[in-house]
Amino acid sequence: MESVRQQKVNKLLQKELAEIFRSEARAMFGGAFITVTVVRVSPDLGTAKVYLSIMATKDKAAIFKLVNEQNYLIRKRLGMIIGKQLRVVPELQFFLDDSLDYAMKIEELLKK
Repeated sequence: MESVRQQKVNKLLQKELAEIFRSEARAMFGGAFITVTVVRVSPDLGTAKVYLSIMATKDKAAIFKLVNEQNYLIRKRLGMIIGKQLRVVPELQFFLDDSLDYAMKIEELLKK
């Protein structure tokens, strides 16, 4: 069960990371459309699991690899934004959220 503090930090991180991905998509990720679907922070607020949905690109694996390579810069920008609200900026671990792809596949199968 997540504490209220964890839930607030989850929402804050999701909002700010989404803004970073929106504003930096063209420069850092070749214009790919990246959505932050879920953020789950650990109880000690030291680690955040960030689930991303990548659209408008043919090679999702390459974009995801690029996101992982840019992890330091993303965390640094996040720290500049939320530095006054959190004492420690959590380590970011990115995961690919393929639930939208899965739902579309199921929908196609049901149409047949």
